This record gives sequence, structure tokens and C-alpha cells, in this order.
Amino acid sequence: MTVSPDSPSDLTRRTVLRRAAAAGLLATPAAGFLAACGTDDPGTTEGGGQKSDKNPFGIKDDSTVEIVIFDGGYGQKYATDGLTPNFKAAFPKATVKHTATQDIKALVQPRFQGGNPPEFVNNSGTGAMDFGALVADGQLADLTELWDAPSVDDPAKKVRDTVLPGTVEAGSFNGKPYVLYYVSTMFGLWYNSKLFTANNWKPAKDWTEFLALCEAIKAKGITPYAYAGANAAYYQVRVILTHAAKIGGQDVLKDIDNLKAGAWKADAVVKAAEAWGSLFAKGYMNAAHEGLKHTEVQLQQNQDKVGMYPSGDWLEGEQKAVTPPTFEYSVAAVPSLSSSDKLSAAAVQAAVGEGYFVSAKAANKAAGLEFMRQMLSKAGGTKFTEITEAHAKTVVNGAAASFAFPPGAKAASAALTAAGKDVIGNYFFDGWYDAIEKETRAATNELMFGRINAAAWADRIQKKADEVQKDATVKKFTR
Repeated sequence: MTVSPDSPSDLTRRTVLRRAAAAGLLATPAAGFLAACGTDDPGTTEGGGQKSDKNPFGIKDDSTVEIVIFDGGYGQKYATDGLTPNFKAAFPKATVKHTATQDIKALVQPRFQGGNPPEFVNNSGTGAMDFGALVADGQLADLTELWDAPSVDDPAKKVRDTVLPGTVEAGSFNGKPYVLYYVSTMFGLWYNSKLFTANNWKPAKDWTEFLALCEAIKAKGITPYAYAGANAAYYQVRVILTHAAKIGGQDVLKDIDNLKAGAWKADAVVKAAEAWGSLFAKGYMNAAHEGLKHTEVQLQQNQDKVGMYPSGDWLEGEQKAVTPPTFEYSVAAVPSLSSSDKLSAAAVQAAVGEGYFVSAKAANKAAGLEFMRQMLSKAGGTKFTEITEAHAKTVVNGAAASFAFPPGAKAASAALTAAGKDVIGNYFFDGWYDAIEKETRAATNELMFGRINAAAWADRIQKKADEVQKDATVKKFTR
């Protein structure tokens, strides 16, 4: 679910999911040995304690659970100062072993190969492992028993009934849940509301207004639109696909996920690519941004050198330390192309991201499941929002109800409210098929910086999607 080692996520934000070739699990002798030696699987043992509503997985009071956290945009304090104390409040005698890293694969993959994986892993960042490959290799615990367990706050409710709609499905592979996507994110075009107000600029509702706004911003000597080509082209992929969904409806994204023939060459997708691919030739983008990282472009926006920047609602918190008093974040929906769009001008994409899993073959799988259940309590969700610099909202219903969010986060909430029923959900191809995800990034840089047109962009990605569809070694997923 998206993504930049100091970023929160590679799905919502820096694509968290990686494919089998990148993970390197399926081709290793050790991985094959583990798959063959399933008769002595420590993950299949019981927790060793007495099961109850307060302890549905039956873990021992003095259980040990090892957690590995991606130390990126959300940091690690939410785990050390929030989730771990929350878990220990329920199980005071338990031991939590905590490790943080910016390269999850380098740390955790050898543990899978050695047969001693940690119980609980936050699989995120540019060094994330491939979820699909891990699922195919039997390394991830089926979370069905977690979602069906009594919730911490109300044992009469199952855990699945305490989270935002679509949460379970977002982490499911062919109908079976393996991943918890914990963070709820709204995506849009971010801007400095103080700069816009001072110049009497207003966010654009349609493409004609958007081009006029870009022209007005350009006239002030400011680059109207930017993203970081060096490590965040998927930001722009998301913009194009959000625009395509507004034009042609959400089935456009479903067809892409399901590897439907010609999905990338659908009229709505090509039209969206044509629109955004026109910006460079009009002088509304800066060629230098193709070589910059996300933090560099984001800093330029804080300095009012960039007008609009595509990102998720973590952006305000991530930039907090370098945002001057003259800058106040706000966010606009991706504009409509025309009045014939299937979704309204207010439609925005909201998705769940930041992936966590429990290892199926860990020494104490039950303790990993219980750590995740405690994480899905209101106290766990509240601590995450309070402690993370981005003050990120979680999928836990009501967990952030009393938190005083900053202006950008309030603007994001208002945009979601304005969207009403026209909220565009997750797409999943970027996590299911690493080869396609990488091709979209490369092709989108080519498109946005004027080296290919929309038809060539669509052809290039469709060719890669067709290759994946025909490759019998790649496990396929559908929704």
C-alpha cells in the first residue's frame, strides 16, 4: 500500500510493497529449505497461556515478543513510548524486545532464511520486503484470528468491527488477510494557504482553472508544480491515477490491479497522463526537480519556490521543523478534467498504508498477534497520533477524536468531508507487482519531464503489465 529511507511509507507514501525478485526470498536455498521443513514450525504452537476475552491468543503472562520498527517518517518513539507501554499495561510481566532500522530487508530477511524471524514487523521504507513474496513463501501469519478476536475496548465487538471500512481488505491477498495497514491517509495537492491568500489564488476545481492557476503562479517567479523525481515519482503516479479514476470511475483502478488487458491504455488513463504530461512544456515544472529527493523539493515549497506539491497528509508533520511562520499547509483535490468526469470535482483519494505483519514461523506468534491487537485499541491509536511528528491518524475508529490537529490536517479532513461518497480507495498493483511499480516510476519521470508522450507512457507500462500477466512464476492477485 506506496515511497526514501526517512519517509513513513512506500504504499501510501513511499510504496511499502516490494515484489519477489527484490525480496530475494523465493530464489534462495535457505528459503526453499524452510518451505520444505514445515513439520517443526514454532509458529503453529499455542501461546502457552489461558485463553480469555482479554487474552484471546492465550499468551503467557511473561511472554517475550520481538518487534522491528521502520525508523522513517513516523520515527520509532510511537513504538517505544506508545505501543510498548500500551502492551505492557495489559501484560506487565511481558518482555518487548525492540529494534529500529531504516533497512527492513537487510535486518529481517536473514532472520527468515535462518528460521528465527521476529514476531512483529513494520515493513516499510525503500528497504521494505516484498509482501507478495512473503505471502507466497508462507512467512506471514494469517490475521483472520486477529480480526475475529474480541477487541480490547469492547469484547462484544470483534477487532474487525473497530477499524475503518476497507482496512481488512487492504491487507488481504486473494481474500485472506496477512497485513495490517495502520495509517489512514488523504492525498492531494498541498500548498501554502498564506501565499495563496496574499495573491488571491484559489485551488482549481477543473483543468482549465488549474492551468490558469499555474500561469498566475509562474508569473510570480514561482514553479507552479513539482514532485521529486529522484525518489518520489510514485507521488505523481498517484496523481495521474487519481485523475484517471475521477475521469472514468474507480473501475479504472480495479482493472489495472487485475491486470486486465489494455487497462493502462484505457481512455481515462491516457487522458489523465496527457493532461499532467503537458505541464513541463508549458513551463510549469522545473527540470532540476527530476534529480532531487522529496525532502529537497518539500523544503523549496516551504521557501515559496514551489506552488503545489502532491503528497499525503503526513507532509505537514514531516516538514514541521523547517516550516517558517509564513507557511501554513492546506490541501486541494486533484482537479477534474471536465464536466463529463464520472466523479465530482471534490473527489479525493484516501487510503490506508504503513504495513505491519506477524511472522507465521516466529517463536511466539501468539504474542505478535496480541501486540497487534493492543495496537488496534483506542489507546494504541491515540498514542500513535500523539507521538508521531506527522500526528498521523490510524484506522482505529475514534482514536483521534480528541486530538487538536494542525491546519493542514484539518484541511485534509474538510476535503474528505467535501468528497462525500466520491472517495477513491486504494489501488494495489504497486504492492502486488514490483516490476510494474518500478516501470510506472521510470515511465512517469519520462512523461513529466517531456521525453515521451502519454501514448508512449501507457504503451510502456502496459507492456510491462502484459509481461507480468504472462509470467507463470509471478503469483497473481485479484480484487
